[in-house]
Amino acid sequence: MTEKKNRSMIQRRLVPTYIFLAIVSFFSVFPFYWMISAATNTSFDVASGRILPGGYLAQNFQNLIAGQNLWGSMGNSFVYAIVQTVLALYICSLAGFGFELYHDKKKDLVFTILLLAMMIPGVATMIPLFRMVANLGLLNSVGGFILPAISTPFLIMMFRQNSRNFPIDVMEAARIDGLSEIAIFFRMYLPMMKSTYAAAAVISFMNAWNSYLWPKVIMTDTNAQTMPMLIANLASGYTTDYGMLMLGVLFCSVPTMVVFFVLQKQFAEGITGAVK
Repeated sequence: MTEKKNRSMIQRRLVPTYIFLAIVSFFSVFPFYWMISAATNTSFDVASGRILPGGYLAQNFQNLIAGQNLWGSMGNSFVYAIVQTVLALYICSLAGFGFELYHDKKKDLVFTILLLAMMIPGVATMIPLFRMVANLGLLNSVGGFILPAISTPFLIMMFRQNSRNFPIDVMEAARIDGLSEIAIFFRMYLPMMKSTYAAAAVISFMNAWNSYLWPKVIMTDTNAQTMPMLIANLASGYTTDYGMLMLGVLFCSVPTMVVFFVLQKQFAEGITGAVK
């Protein structure tokens, strides 16, 4: 009887906590629900505040693909985001690996300069970056899109911090067995840092997919536009079709949500610095 009373008392004390979590969860999920609901309604219904799903999803989809190059923009975004993510993971992990496991005073000075570069606003470097990309003939190309983001101080710092958990004894044993430094990186470091790679992949993919200002500057050809640019085009007319706009936002949001949900466990482990 005593245990049952204690359990009931504990459950009563947790009721306010459950209520608070339910309210917070509702406010967190409601914007996503409203986006889906708005994508099925007319522009007038969305503007009037209707929150129930409607029956205009097919019409909104037809209007969207008729007025915008939806599949081309999604294809461009996927190509840009995947290429940028793969190169950023390779370059930043290699830099973090070198900064931590082969560090000396000179490398620490270089790393400090990299951290100071994080304080410079991206807008301040926009003009010199544009001139560099234009001189290289990389406008409207994958290379021009990924050039400023394939090596970022944040990802390098993230890999360096997590490399501190990498067992040095294992690396020294591999050297004794005759493995080269590159072989140690690919055959030992990379498999043991899977969680960090997953977390960095989520961050890099989301940054690339949601990038708007830099593509807007260098992508002068409409055939090279990305999904954020398409969404901006939908909202820049004299009259905005909110149903079609919300459907476009839904198409733009789904890939990043899928990537995050697939890698959420590894993302949490990578952020905390887990090494397996």
